[in-house]
Amino acid sequence: MWLQKEIHLKPRARGFHLISVELLSALPELRDFKIGMMNVFILHTSASLTINENADPTVRQDFESYFNHAVPDETPYFRHQDEGPDDMPAHLKSSLLGCSLNTPITNGQLRLGTWQGIYLCEHRDNGGSRTVAVTLQGE
Repeated sequence: MWLQKEIHLKPRARGFHLISVELLSALPELRDFKIGMMNVFILHTSASLTINENADPTVRQDFESYFNHAVPDETPYFRHQDEGPDDMPAHLKSSLLGCSLNTPITNGQLRLGTWQGIYLCEHRDNGGSRTVAVTLQGE
């Protein structure tokens, strides 16, 4: 069985945000899959996805601090600056983290570890709402 949906995520501030619950609430069909895979693909070049710690919010704060240090805004040698000083850094951060995730499905649920959650990584100050394409495959 295959299923594909577009999910529109609410706008968020710059940072790393848990979206597992938001995704699952938009996917009631997940319960029909005994075994399979879920692919989540973000349809943007200045935001990304990752899986990591879902309990302690300081992990998400530390992610944001690290990436802002590694790829700072207003870097003078960046030539792509038409959309503001946070745009090219956002593209780089997105490429470093990636635009898609694959997660196993077991008995109608995502097979995540005890402390794992899906993050939307918003790399722009004013990124707006984001859209993900979710594809479920399995039986």
